[in-house]
Amino acid sequence: MSRTDSAAAPELDFGADGLVPVVAQDSDSREILMLAYASPEAVERTRETGLAHYYSRSREELWQKGATSGHVQNVTEVRVDCDGDALLYLVEQEGGACHTGHRSCFYRTLDGEHVGDRVFDPDDVYE
Repeated sequence: MSRTDSAAAPELDFGADGLVPVVAQDSDSREILMLAYASPEAVERTRETGLAHYYSRSREELWQKGATSGHVQNVTEVRVDCDGDALLYLVEQEGGACHTGHRSCFYRTLDGEHVGDRVFDPDDVYE
């Protein structure tokens, strides 16, 4: 069996800042929903609960996606890239993924064209 066929769990590289980037992708539509970062604790909480957990760099704390809004991400699978320094969460998204009220955080083109759907009013959800 070659090294790339090994069933051993891959080692994650959390880098100098102790975080690994995570792309959240809808498990059915394959739409990219957001990019966030995870600490080792966030990854472990995701595995334990089946709900997406991340590390907020701005607030410097662990957070569960949807804990405030109710728009949780049920994680169906976690994939690791070839270098072990990035993760892909395949999720079932409840509500919108973006704090701006959009289904995806990627709702604008580089030219500023609005291409995404707003699925909730953030003023109604966040105080």
